[in-house]
Amino acid sequence: MAEEAEQGGERTEDASSRRLEQAREAGQVPRSRELTNFATAIGGSATLLAIGGSLAQSLVGIMHDALDFDSRNLADPSSMMSAFGLAIQHAIFAIMPLFGVTIAVVLAASVALGGWSFTLQPLAPNFGKLDPVSGFSRLIGLHGFAELGKSLLKCLVIGAVCVGVVTHLYADVMSLGRMSAHAALFRGAHLMGWAFVWLSASLAIIAAVDVPLQLFEFHRNLRMSKQELKDESKDMEGRPEAKQRIRKLQQQAARRRMMAKVPTADVVIVNPTHFAVALKYDPKKMRAPRVVAKGLDMVATNIRRIAEEHRVPVFESPKLARALYKSTDLNEEIPAGLYVAVAQVLSYIFRVRTLNPTLAARMARPDPKLGDEYSDV
Repeated sequence: MAEEAEQGGERTEDASSRRLEQAREAGQVPRSRELTNFATAIGGSATLLAIGGSLAQSLVGIMHDALDFDSRNLADPSSMMSAFGLAIQHAIFAIMPLFGVTIAVVLAASVALGGWSFTLQPLAPNFGKLDPVSGFSRLIGLHGFAELGKSLLKCLVIGAVCVGVVTHLYADVMSLGRMSAHAALFRGAHLMGWAFVWLSASLAIIAAVDVPLQLFEFHRNLRMSKQELKDESKDMEGRPEAKQRIRKLQQQAARRRMMAKVPTADVVIVNPTHFAVALKYDPKKMRAPRVVAKGLDMVATNIRRIAEEHRVPVFESPKLARALYKSTDLNEEIPAGLYVAVAQVLSYIFRVRTLNPTLAARMARPDPKLGDEYSDV
């Protein structure tokens, strides 16, 4: 409890993705020795059953060659060593399929639960593992009781299967004494293969218990407290200065994108320097005019400057500019309460575009009226 208090409270939260990634980098992945033992035993016994006949025949041939030799070669050490080496070579070739399948099954079972993980960190010295107190606590803790339970279950299951296999094969084993040596050897290999298969199959019960247990212990050991999750979140997000810098860059990028839309606006309504709102209206695509850019002070000045450079009409209406700025967010349509006022401005702008400069200069500029809800802007 003291350790949990020092780390920020009780560990009640599931491990984060970063915690799991760090554990994998450190070589901490869920593994089940019982699953590996079961896969190794069942794979080896099945292979032995499949190639038992040819393996027994090869062993018979090796034994025959070892006992049938010319007595004159006894005085020649080199010929005896050559015969011994040839027998070893034949034995290796005979058991190579069994070894190959066993190795492949061991590798597959090892990565089936936690996946492939290659790291040298577990090889680093860790003197904390030599602490007798922590070692004793592991023995009497949940892990120790779980291992004891698995061992007892393994003894019971394998013992029961052994009794059943011996009882079932007793008559067949006794009959081997009445067979010829060649037939007894092949029959014995067949019986031994099936005995191994049944014994290996019994390990499936142990593996079925051990796999969920190992997954539970793995995730339980990586649990985090709420304070650890908060600290990790802060570390991932970075320091406040870095976050402020990122936020500033994001705002600058958004402002550049906004300024790029000013030349496409139909009109920029200003007040006359403190507020600036650029409107765009396409009757075929929009239900109402939309705000494509807006800003205060220096931003408003830049919007107006860009509008004048690209010959976008600039219309001075202090109250309308303030109302648009405060009531409408960027890239949103204007509220219904400003439809009439904006319609008067757009109608005037569209009309002026069709007239020559002399007539456009004589045309009276509208004075948009706002509703009572915008009287305080």
